Amino acid sequence: MNRKLASALAVTGTFAIATASALTLVVTRSAYADDITIEATPFVSTRSQAEVQAEVTGQAERLRIASSEEAMQQNDVYRVKSSYTAEQARSDYLAQRAAPVAMTGEDSGSVQLAKARSGASASPGVAPPAR
Repeated sequence: MNRKLASALAVTGTFAIATASALTLVVTRSAYADDITIEATPFVSTRSQAEVQAEVTGQAERLRIASSEEAMQQNDVYRVKSSYTAEQARSDYLAQRAAPVAMTGEDSGSVQLAKARSGASASPGVAPPAR
């Protein structure tokens, strides 16, 4: 009987202490908002409200389609046209990928920079300094 009473009191005491400390942490912490930042330079628009509304209403269908959830899920979002092809990007990447490795190696690129200064054959991506 005494063991059960002591065990029950220990559990109850532990629970009471844990509850009291949790309440103390919750009650004593305060959150303060930061000050308001007032912008010193006034905003100056380069276009009138009518011009912006005309542009938006002229593209209403395109904006609606591009922002619809269905279009985003179907990966049917408006694509930007570019003359830079994927093959050009791939070849440029392959030509330039040795430069970061050379510059972030154990010597922090000092050998690479010395080669560039002396005019020796340096890996792609590191141009010799202007003289």
